[in-house]
Amino acid sequence: MSNILTLSISELVSKLKSGDISSVELCSAYIDRYDKFEKDVKAWAYFDKKLLLEKATEADENRKAGKPLGQLHGLPIGVKDIFGTLDMPTECGTVIRKKMTGSQDAEVVNLLKISGAITMGKTTTTELAYFHPSKTTNPNDYSRTPGGSSSGSAAAVASYMTPLAIGSQTNGSVIRPASYCGVVGYKPSYGLISRSGVLKQSDKLDHIGLFGKKVEDVALLAKALIKKDLYDPSTIYYSAESLEEEVKKGPIFDPKFIFYKTKNWKNIEKNSQKAFLDYVEKNKKNIEIFDTPSYFDDIPRYHKIIHETDMANSYEIYYKKYKKKLSKEIISAISRGLKYSAKDYAEAIDFMTRSYESYKEVFEDYHGVLTPSTSGVAPKGLKSTGSPEFSTIWTYMGLPAISLPLLKGENNLPLGIQLIGNKFDDLRFLGVANWVEKKLKK
Repeated sequence: MSNILTLSISELVSKLKSGDISSVELCSAYIDRYDKFEKDVKAWAYFDKKLLLEKATEADENRKAGKPLGQLHGLPIGVKDIFGTLDMPTECGTVIRKKMTGSQDAEVVNLLKISGAITMGKTTTTELAYFHPSKTTNPNDYSRTPGGSSSGSAAAVASYMTPLAIGSQTNGSVIRPASYCGVVGYKPSYGLISRSGVLKQSDKLDHIGLFGKKVEDVALLAKALIKKDLYDPSTIYYSAESLEEEVKKGPIFDPKFIFYKTKNWKNIEKNSQKAFLDYVEKNKKNIEIFDTPSYFDDIPRYHKIIHETDMANSYEIYYKKYKKKLSKEIISAISRGLKYSAKDYAEAIDFMTRSYESYKEVFEDYHGVLTPSTSGVAPKGLKSTGSPEFSTIWTYMGLPAISLPLLKGENNLPLGIQLIGNKFDDLRFLGVANWVEKKLKK
């Protein structure tokens, strides 16, 4: 593998700006990886080598001409195939949208262009970003799932076919594939990154997510994408200018964490349970084990009501016109979504606010919450993408979450630890995550 592919994102960006590495050289190295691994990993829904090299050449020419350079100039980035792109198809993992393109670039894609980054291709997604699997396999074991729905984004980063990738999460679609594939997966607070121009599944639950090899890598990407967007009313004004510095600085004193087993602990495979408990024991100076709040028991039900009701609304045209081309998973979810009452939905929305208001006091005394990212290593087989059960609570409350590839489970496969922070405290949260990644014993 080319040495430049093992550099951190900050090193790559610095060398691209100085000309020590050309964008064409870097993209060519990723094309070599694509040629070697894509036939087995199948992480890409669209990848045009000629187009990628044309964009890289343009980036190099702009640098040589002395034009202003963005913070990610010349860096290629994979984008999940639910983000609108004018120069590439946006098929959303369904035959219904075969070869269709977006009417405009998604706001995230536009911000990548402003930063000087290159959209190198479209990574695979499960069908309409729900549960029906894509063609993608796990780079650590091709017989296992990479997770979903951001399957290709996690797999492409894990196999060094892209330095960074963008995905989305409505339940566990960033945290789960990050854990299974052995990469960092970061889901920011709800409202920090725009969803404009992205396939909408649930307005109340959809989050944009980022994948990389290290915390500092995803932080650099987040800095370019956190921005208020008038076309996405959920977004807020939030300054990310000091994000990079805050992440490197980290906490001013050793942080304290809460570890929850949660009621789903019984679903974790034995080897993974042992790995988690060993980790907690090694770091007991920083980690306290707490009982899970009782009201957490209601959250999966409320999440499901919002999720499926919103799906029934968002995917109405597919359900009415193309039902025979949809999977059983989506048809079942939409069918359930059509049956919830307005009262059910209103209660589920109301509990979002009430549960967070009850829970946020935790962060007055602790830097974050630690839980498993998943119920174990990537399951065998490609007919399922695994369970999102360890993400549901945090997605529902809109809290920032990150999966860190710190452990090994069965067959020495990657196993993520999930860190959760307080809403809109992402700058400090990523600094704490960086501290955990580097200093908390494995």
